[in-house]
Amino acid sequence: MTPVRAADEALLRRALALADRAPDTGDVPIGALVVDAAGRILGEGWNRREATGDPTAHAEILALRAAATRTGRWNLAGATLAVTVEPCTMCAGAIGLARIDTVVFGCWEPKTGAAGSLWDVLRDRRLTHRVQVRGGVLEAECSARLRDFFAAHRPDRPGPGE
Repeated sequence: MTPVRAADEALLRRALALADRAPDTGDVPIGALVVDAAGRILGEGWNRREATGDPTAHAEILALRAAATRTGRWNLAGATLAVTVEPCTMCAGAIGLARIDTVVFGCWEPKTGAAGSLWDVLRDRRLTHRVQVRGGVLEAECSARLRDFFAAHRPDRPGPGE
């Protein structure tokens, strides 16, 4: 098991703070941010599908869009994306297309995860760009956010990993 890096924990703490904004609109508490090689924040996002009615308004997609807008480039090579939950296939595809170097995430998502649990889109050798992945950072805290949200907002539907 790879030791957790202090920098990864700091990124996930920021992502958790972003995730806390999502339930205000009934969205699942997932937060994400993109940082450059120096650790400067390029873009942030939290789930906003319910708020916007946009099925693509996942935290990762919104963070990538914000980073691309800020830099004026779609190619975010050298950047790291941190997210509280393992990315889904849509987000993993966008991460690869944006040429993100590293993804750091909190809890695994065995139902829809595409960074090693259900699929491994980010490191698929058939693709032209592979991403370094570090999962399980602040996993208990990230899992608790989801568990608490689903218990309070959607008691009839189990949360990720349940």
